Amino acid sequence: MEFLYRVLATAVAVWAATILPGINLLTGSTAARVGTLVGVALLFGIVNAVLKPIIKVAGCVLYLLTFGLIGLVVNGLLFLFVGWLALQADLPFEVTGFWNGFLGAIIVAVVSFVLTLPLHLKKLVPNGR
Repeated sequence: MEFLYRVLATAVAVWAATILPGINLLTGSTAARVGTLVGVALLFGIVNAVLKPIIKVAGCVLYLLTFGLIGLVVNGLLFLFVGWLALQADLPFEVTGFWNGFLGAIIVAVVSFVLTLPLHLKKLVPNGR
């Protein structure tokens, strides 16, 4: 159930990122948009689960030298990559340009954090009290 909640929270966060002019859902109907957002959220989760740890290990010196700020750039590039992968998978979602990916990744991170905050708080409080 927690996995489904996280996917839906990420889908809402990706939808929030579409306020930027370079992040677009390229479909019309509501059902198609929801399906695209869930597909992109799953894709984003897979990319973050597989590539992000590899990048962190490979670039650990850069993370240390920049006090972790390179992580913002990495997140932007991964979001841009997800946009490209989505188009390759025939999902009507696009991210045009690095800065749109950079800002979109920040929006997705903040919105998904806020939406999954109840899950984080639940883990801090034993037995749901």
